[in-house]
Amino acid sequence: MHTDTERCVRAVQSKDARFDGWFFTAVLTTRIYCRPSCPVVPPKVENMTFYPSAAACQQAGFRACKRCRPDTSPGSPEWNARADAVARAMRLIRDGVVDREGVPGLASRLGYSTRQIERQLLAELGAGPLALARAQRAQTARLLIETTGIPMAEVAFAAGFASIRTFNDTVREVFALAPGELRTRAARSRSTPPRTPGVIALRLPYRAPLNPSNLFGHLAATSVPGVEEWRDGAYRRTLSLPYGHGIVALTPHPDHIACRLFLTDPRDLTIAISRCRWMLDLDADPVAVDDQLRTDPLLAPLVDKAPGRRVPRTVDAAEFAVRAVLGQQVSTAAARTHAARLVTAHGQAIDDPEGGLTHLFPSSAALAALDPQTLALPRSRRTTLTTLVGALADGSLRLGLDSDWGEARAQLIALPGFGPWTVEVIAMRALGDPDAFLPGDLGMRRAAADLGLPSTPAALTERAAAWRPWRAYAVQYLWATDDHPINHLPA
Repeated sequence: MHTDTERCVRAVQSKDARFDGWFFTAVLTTRIYCRPSCPVVPPKVENMTFYPSAAACQQAGFRACKRCRPDTSPGSPEWNARADAVARAMRLIRDGVVDREGVPGLASRLGYSTRQIERQLLAELGAGPLALARAQRAQTARLLIETTGIPMAEVAFAAGFASIRTFNDTVREVFALAPGELRTRAARSRSTPPRTPGVIALRLPYRAPLNPSNLFGHLAATSVPGVEEWRDGAYRRTLSLPYGHGIVALTPHPDHIACRLFLTDPRDLTIAISRCRWMLDLDADPVAVDDQLRTDPLLAPLVDKAPGRRVPRTVDAAEFAVRAVLGQQVSTAAARTHAARLVTAHGQAIDDPEGGLTHLFPSSAALAALDPQTLALPRSRRTTLTTLVGALADGSLRLGLDSDWGEARAQLIALPGFGPWTVEVIAMRALGDPDAFLPGDLGMRRAAADLGLPSTPAALTERAAAWRPWRAYAVQYLWATDDHPINHLPA
C-alpha cells in the first residue's frame, strides 16, 4: 500500500481513518510521522513520504506526531489475513516473542533462519524484528507512563527495555518528550477520575464500523463459569500470561473498546493487549470485508442491515481446541458445563476483587494428567479429548499465532474424533483464518436455505467461492439470522 503514492496522498488529504495502520505518512520538513487521518492541515505532496510501519519511520529519523498519536493506530489488517512467514512473524512480534525469546526464538518458531526472517521483514516493512519490537516497547512504555503511576524504573523494565538509559533515550527519540514530560502532559489533559490502583485502563481502537452484537454476544453466551463472565456491560475473563496472570474487562463503545486490565506482572501488558485485540478481531478491515460480501445479492441485505461484524476469537488457541471438542454435538449450555468441570478440577485458582472469576483455564500439561474416567463424556469423546491434550502437551501439535493454517488443519484432521466442523471452527476462532468455512454446520445450512442460498455442503461451498478470502465473516452474517443468544448483547 505505501508504494502507491497517489492512493496514499488521497487518503491523507481526505483524512480517511480506514487507512490508519495500513501506512504512515512522514513529513520531510518537520521530521514527524502521522497516521493518514491526522487532524492537522495535510502537508504539501512533495513533503510527504510513506512507510509501511511505525518502526520504519522511527528508523528513518522521524518522531511520532503528538496530535494523532500514530503509535496507537489499529494494526494492519494484512497480518491477520495472511499466513505467510511475514504475517506470522508480525503476529508473534505483537505477542512479545522477540522480547522474551529474541530474534533466534522468533526464527525458530517459524522454521527459518534469523537472516531469512530479517530479510523478509526488511523487504516488506522497512524494519527488522528488533526495530519492530523496539517500536512496540515504546508504545507499551507510553501506555504505562500515561495510565499508571508506577515508578519510571519499573515502567522501563515492564515495557521490555534492558536499561533505564535505553528507555529514556527511546522515549525521547520516538515522542520528542522525556518520560516525565509525557506523564505530566497526560495528567493535565485527563478529565477522568483517578485511576484505580493496580488497574490499567486504556482504549483499544478499531476501524469502523464494528457491530458488537455477535462479537460480545458470542463470547458471553459461550463463557465458561469461573473463567469468563458478563458483568456491568463488560465481558470479563482471566488470562494466562508468560510472567503471571491477569483479568481483563472489555466494554464496547461507539468509537473504541474500553479495556481495564489487572496484571500480576506489568511485563505482560503488551501480550495482554495483543491477545485482547486478537480475540475481538480489532485489526480487521470491515469495509474491505463487507464490500466483497456485498457482491453476492443474497448476502448484501444482511451486510447492509448490520455491517462491521467481526469473528469472535480466543486468547489461547489450545484452550479453544479443548472447548471445541467439549462442544461437539451438544448444546452451548452443555459445553459450558463440561468446560466448567474441567476448570474447577484442574484450573489454577485466582482472586478476583471485582467479580466472580475464580480460575485460569487449565493448561495442556495439567489436562494431560487427568483421568479420562472422571470425564462425563461418551467414550469416543474422551479418547478425542485425551489424544488432543496429549499432543498439545508433548508439542507434537502446536496451535497458536505462528501456526501454518494448512499444516494445522492436516494435523487436526488426523486426530481421532476430528471432523471438518471441528477443524474449521478451530481454524476460524483459534487460528484466525479469515477464510475458514463451515458448510456442514446446521445453523449455516438453515440460514442458507432461508435466504435462498444452496443448503447442501457441496453446493454452498461452490457458491461461497465468490466470498473468498472472507468466508469466516460470511459465516458470522449467516449465523446472525438465527435468534440465538450468541447474536445478542446480554441485558
